[in-house]
Amino acid sequence: MTLTELKYIVAVARERHFGRAAEACFVSQPTLSVAIRKLEDELGVVLFERGGTEVGITPIGLRVVAQAQRVLEEGANLREIARQGHDPLAGPLRVGIIYTIGPYLLPKLVPTQISATPQMPLLLQENYTTRLLELLRQGEIDCAIVALPLPDTGLAIHPLYDEPFLVAVPRHHPWAGRKEIASSELKDETMLLLGSGHCFRDQVLEVCPELSRFSAASEGIQRSFEGSSLETIRHMVAAGIGVTVLPSSSLSLPGVQNDLLSFIPFKKPVPDRRVVLAWRKSFPRPAAIEALIEAVRVCHLDGVNYLDPMPVGELV
Repeated sequence: MTLTELKYIVAVARERHFGRAAEACFVSQPTLSVAIRKLEDELGVVLFERGGTEVGITPIGLRVVAQAQRVLEEGANLREIARQGHDPLAGPLRVGIIYTIGPYLLPKLVPTQISATPQMPLLLQENYTTRLLELLRQGEIDCAIVALPLPDTGLAIHPLYDEPFLVAVPRHHPWAGRKEIASSELKDETMLLLGSGHCFRDQVLEVCPELSRFSAASEGIQRSFEGSSLETIRHMVAAGIGVTVLPSSSLSLPGVQNDLLSFIPFKKPVPDRRVVLAWRKSFPRPAAIEALIEAVRVCHLDGVNYLDPMPVGELV
């Protein structure tokens, strides 16, 4: 039994496909299949149900894969412990970040981090919250910048900042001169929303729950449209298609303040989201986590409320 074989079975369990798992592991499919068959023979059990378009996992396979993930994580921890003997900040930090935070935080975070800890390059991956949490549990990334609420994952969580929402309207919209907007007023507007899977979409629907009643198959197509990113939606608003809700950090992006859009605060209580850093409690580089938290704190994003720092060792 080798760590490589354990890596292969974890990849197959994740991808539910031998071909995609082989690509993820940078080996040929025959190489991966032979190694997994060898491991099954050694253990005397069948881990995967072959045949059909998707690979299934046997009940005993689920238990073996879960244990394999823990073994791989501990193996990675051994390497990190050895590296800390030289410099606890040495080596890349694999950071996941959700789509509605990355475009606004990363342009400031990356140069800040390079200046503070050049020996710790950030390996970045954007994805949905659910996928990032899965990658985190599997040890594919080291930490993730996401927004609450999160499921009970057993992860360590550090609050970074609270971020108010605001309304974006075309410059010539009747609301353009308003000082503030009540969330209840949105129900009478054509709303531009992110597609399913984005947690920010769900947060906007909480702000104006009436929008969730509309179906894209009926009259809802007259009331709301979906975009693939907040920046795509911003351009649609500028074109006069409708209005949208944005996180305040989106104003940090260069070129946002122009003659095509107006940004209006909400009336109190102002809806917002809490952005946090999540990581496995067993992750052996607390100094790297602390360095990333500090780098985020000095980014000075527009409109966000930074939270008081807490020692990483005190968090659960």
